[in-house]
Amino acid sequence: MQQVDLAVIGGTGVYRADMLENAKDVDVETRYGVVNLLIGDYKGRKIAFLARHGKGHSVPPHLVNYRANIQALKTLGAKRVIATAAVGSLNEEMDPESFVIIDQFLDFTKTRHTTFYDGGTRGVLHIDVTEPYCRETREFIYEKAKKLGLKVHMGGCYVCMEGPRFETPNEVKMLKMLGGDLVGMTNVPEVVLAREAGLCYATITMVTNFAAGISPNALTHAEVVEVMKNISSRISDLIMETIESIPLEKHCSCAKSAEEAGKF
Repeated sequence: MQQVDLAVIGGTGVYRADMLENAKDVDVETRYGVVNLLIGDYKGRKIAFLARHGKGHSVPPHLVNYRANIQALKTLGAKRVIATAAVGSLNEEMDPESFVIIDQFLDFTKTRHTTFYDGGTRGVLHIDVTEPYCRETREFIYEKAKKLGLKVHMGGCYVCMEGPRFETPNEVKMLKMLGGDLVGMTNVPEVVLAREAGLCYATITMVTNFAAGISPNALTHAEVVEVMKNISSRISDLIMETIESIPLEKHCSCAKSAEEAGKF
């Protein structure tokens, strides 16, 4: 299997990897299913691009095969994984078209496979998520975003809901009280699985709207897509700046996080 240096997971509105040269469609077989992605070159580095929701945004958030996706990137040997996610804001200071490099999450998902270790021959793992996102990767992305002049916040708490519906205003009030800054439907279990796999993983969130009860308008997916179109060039610039020069050598503790489970 061809190995890569870095991987990008594209969320809503980030479906294409036009920056890649010699891009090829690749299917990676995992114990959880087959994952289709693009592998190509950028500035002398081998990059894997994975569309989280599949081609044409065909897979809703609660049905994404997160385990297969993360295992595929692990199999490809990605040194770092940079994910993107469109989010609604619970925090008035994090307004639409701003970027947030999240550092914590709250999990309100209900039906998803949240671990690679379901017992039996795979064993059981109680992974530490004190610092769920790679500090090195987050800090590098943040500095690149500032250099590009983007409106960016360092740190924020992502609340992951089951979806695919949006939240009620009362749910939004509750989530704010619990310390949530942003709300979305995809970051969990993705971040937890990346932690179990020992990957250096970070997420760039893009605020597309204020959440229900804060926004003056009814929420629609079309609004999310439209805002993502407006900021797509900024997202691409940030991703390209990051993957061109982020160090491949790591000095963080991400790879050690799953040592309790032994070989992945």
